[in-house]
Amino acid sequence: MIPMPESNLIDGRAIAARIHSETQERVANLLQRGVIPGLTFIRVGEDPASQVYVGMKERKSRELGIQSDTLVLPESTSQADLLQLIARLNADPACHGILVQAPLPSHIDSPTIYAAVDPSKDVDGFHPVNVGRLMLGDRDGFVPCTPGGIHELLKRSNIPVAGAEVVVLGRGNIVGKPMAALLIQRDRHANATVTVCHSHTRDVAAHCRRADILIAAMGVPRFVTADMVKPGATVIDVGVNRIPSPDHPGGSRLVGDVAFDEVQPIAGWITPNPGGVGPMTIAMLLANTARAAETATS
Repeated sequence: MIPMPESNLIDGRAIAARIHSETQERVANLLQRGVIPGLTFIRVGEDPASQVYVGMKERKSRELGIQSDTLVLPESTSQADLLQLIARLNADPACHGILVQAPLPSHIDSPTIYAAVDPSKDVDGFHPVNVGRLMLGDRDGFVPCTPGGIHELLKRSNIPVAGAEVVVLGRGNIVGKPMAALLIQRDRHANATVTVCHSHTRDVAAHCRRADILIAAMGVPRFVTADMVKPGATVIDVGVNRIPSPDHPGGSRLVGDVAFDEVQPIAGWITPNPGGVGPMTIAMLLANTARAAETATS
């Protein structure tokens, strides 16, 4: 029997707070040099979730001393106009980081927009140059914030990664692919053996049961059940899914990709949802912004 820790929760809020403290110190050093780190959010349309996410990021950035601005464009904004705005921000020395909030309206091509952001200001890590740097193990690029946050959760929780069997559920460009790329690098906190499962994977449960570290990023409510988890495994729940719930305000609530109540007693370590991965995404965004300002003014 694998011994379980007394409390097996990975507290993303506490770890994010430590990273915020480190970022605040870096920002203070920049301010002493007369540099005010600047982060600009671009939101197109009035998607309710986007409004909430951008608001949270903006409030926290200001708490840390980062100059944060949100530019809200109408849903009807053309791709050409959005590209023109990005070009203006690329040329603005007071703007060190640019984040274009997803989702974008259907008439705008997201890859074209992400590729238009100056890679040195791409604090979201979506530009093809930064994606390529990640694949090559080049630390000069920006890592996408959610995979970067998960990596920090593992490192700061002292969870062994080198030689571990890791299963990533989901092959998306935002989490799945970059997560796999991070963990297979020749690096002190990587060197894992990574399997990426997706909609065409045969017998997903069998892959999951081999995992020392299981990262669920499929966007399927409570997909990972107890019978899919090896006792003692580390389980990271990335999912944000809205399900009907008559007892909750609005008739719905958010759940993860992991059936938390039944998996927690089996897992060695597990992230709560909320309170696990989510806070880390914001922490990494603001850490990236501080680094962008440091690089631009060094």
